[in-house]
Amino acid sequence: MLWSIIKIVVFLALVVLVTFGASYLLELDGGVRIVMAGIELNLTPLKAVLALALIILVLWLLLKLAALLIAVLKFINGDETAISRYFDRNRQEKGYRALSEGMLALASGEGDVAMARAARAERYLKKPALTNLVTAQAAEMSGDRAKAEEVYKRLLKDDRTRFVGVRGILRQKLADGDTDTALKLAETAFGLKPAHPEIQDTLLKLQTGQEDWAGARSTLNAKLKFGNIPRDVHKRRDAVLALSAARDIAVEGKTVEAREAAIEANKLSPHLIPAAVMAARSYIAQGAPRYAARVIRKAWDQQPHPDLAAAFAAIAPDETPQQRLKRFGKLITARPDHRESRLVEAELNLAAEDFPAARRALGDLVEKDPDARVLTIMAAVERGEGAPDRVVKGWLARALTAPRGPQWICNNCQNIHGEWAPACDHCGAFDTLAWRTPPQSDVTSPTGVEMLPLIMGDLEDHSAKDVASVVDAEIVDTEPETPDDATDATDTSEAKN
Repeated sequence: MLWSIIKIVVFLALVVLVTFGASYLLELDGGVRIVMAGIELNLTPLKAVLALALIILVLWLLLKLAALLIAVLKFINGDETAISRYFDRNRQEKGYRALSEGMLALASGEGDVAMARAARAERYLKKPALTNLVTAQAAEMSGDRAKAEEVYKRLLKDDRTRFVGVRGILRQKLADGDTDTALKLAETAFGLKPAHPEIQDTLLKLQTGQEDWAGARSTLNAKLKFGNIPRDVHKRRDAVLALSAARDIAVEGKTVEAREAAIEANKLSPHLIPAAVMAARSYIAQGAPRYAARVIRKAWDQQPHPDLAAAFAAIAPDETPQQRLKRFGKLITARPDHRESRLVEAELNLAAEDFPAARRALGDLVEKDPDARVLTIMAAVERGEGAPDRVVKGWLARALTAPRGPQWICNNCQNIHGEWAPACDHCGAFDTLAWRTPPQSDVTSPTGVEMLPLIMGDLEDHSAKDVASVVDAEIVDTEPETPDDATDATDTSEAKN
């Protein structure tokens, strides 16, 4: 409606301007005098303007007639489409003009205008390979998904636009959460354009979501082949896929195949902690402890981890605490300043009932990085050294509200996982889990638990019975199991390692 009003106003303004111009020319004095070949013409200003317009019109007609004459001559000389091209030229100009206007409207975010221009361009050009692309994108922009899907299906009929149609429907199915259909469409699109980076990433994500590890490895190899992934990243992700396949094989009860797959994953990426752990346990099951120790040491040099320490302990499960402490010496000295090395050393000393050595191993972690594990170890040290119950419970109370320490965290969405997985459970991103400390929250607890350390560990001159009753009420459901003597504490630490 508004556009129609604008056109009417513009038309009326043009009529007024022409009328005003004609009146002005009639009122002018003088004119134009033309003398040629003995003929003299005297024209008023208005007649001169009209004559000029007539001359321009005649010249334009002459040019058109000349172009038509050239087309006729070409037709006579054997060019059967010369005349039809001449008459279609004007339609093409209008069509391409409408198409360009549609693309500009699409870039400006005007979906309805773009669809109208695309429809007009189709009437003139009869080239759906061009106009359908604009129409489909404009329909998506306008929120008309049914129209967009209809156009994408039309694009499937032409080999030149088949990939665009498949990709468009694929995006719609992903938005609807229909991953089964999306996977089939992604495989079709990958077959049409295997070098397309977006399709490769989409197919890889869908295959890992469906746990199609063999298909995902094939897609990953294609990314490497076409230069869409660095070689080192490819090796790590290939190891992640091989490890995932090994886990599934192990669940099926095929132990030999699972061992081979785990060892392959470790060879592809020796620093991938879950692969190193599974490979080490596979070597242990085969009776090859030296290979298991070598695998763990190589991964430990890159990043010490509790699972690596547990696998290293499993190499000799029947050794005494002193023997274990000695055997772990080479592992710990590889990264002596790493917090995990210091914690493992403290736990081993607890198991050996060397409580002063356990305290020395912790060092300044209690002050600088006091997470729940550090504080629990301190509670065991205090109990082993004969500290009062209120001191031990004070450390345990601090452990209740302390950070949990490093965990498996998705680098994409920051979701915390209880154990490693090839893809994030929250956002579905592949190979994004890293072992690190989550960001600390500044939110305080409304339950008063944060006061427990003060109540139980810091006050020296209050009634022990009153304190004990408060402690028991606060931590009855959450207090970790506290050993009754130093031997129980050390046994608990040894079992963990």
